[in-house]
Amino acid sequence: MAHTFPPSRLEAFSDGVIAVIITIMVLELHVPHENGAAGLQAIAPILGVYGLSFAFVGIYWVNHHLLVHGIREASPRVLWANLVWLFLLSLLPFFTSYVQEKHRDSFSVSLYAASLALTGFGFMLLRMTINDRRRAEGTIVHADLAVQAKHWGSLATYAACIALAHWYPMTTLCIIGGITLVWVIPTLGVERCETETPHSPHHP
Repeated sequence: MAHTFPPSRLEAFSDGVIAVIITIMVLELHVPHENGAAGLQAIAPILGVYGLSFAFVGIYWVNHHLLVHGIREASPRVLWANLVWLFLLSLLPFFTSYVQEKHRDSFSVSLYAASLALTGFGFMLLRMTINDRRRAEGTIVHADLAVQAKHWGSLATYAACIALAHWYPMTTLCIIGGITLVWVIPTLGVERCETETPHSPHHP
């Protein structure tokens, strides 16, 4: 039988990595050269992209906490799946900086959408691995499958954004923002399942 580990260690390690990711992103913000309102207006788009990435990471942090608390023990498979997700998430500061440096052109926004899609897929892999663990523990519930279906829908939208960015980069960023807002309330769209199983975990 494979060794298992307390999920608290996995969560603590992930919290540390996520804190570093957010720190790296904020260090990329610089004071504008212009003075007054004109300077703030000049960096408003940069702050907007930063805010979007921060919300993306923050929502993952909240939902990762809920997801990990759904298992009693973490198996090696769960640890490796978590590392894959953290690796993909750690690339977000680079793509956030890239889309800012390239002034949100079509190619940079497409890459940004691709990075979000890959991160979302990594989290789906983690969720599926944790679901397998929960099946072994006998704690899997129907609400998990409903939220998983919602997650697949988000991934499909991210994939569509990769192509859409070639023609409408700003519209693509707005759609990405909409997907992020949907996951502020993880139960949005799956309230019926949540009524049946109010303590199940969720993810973006």
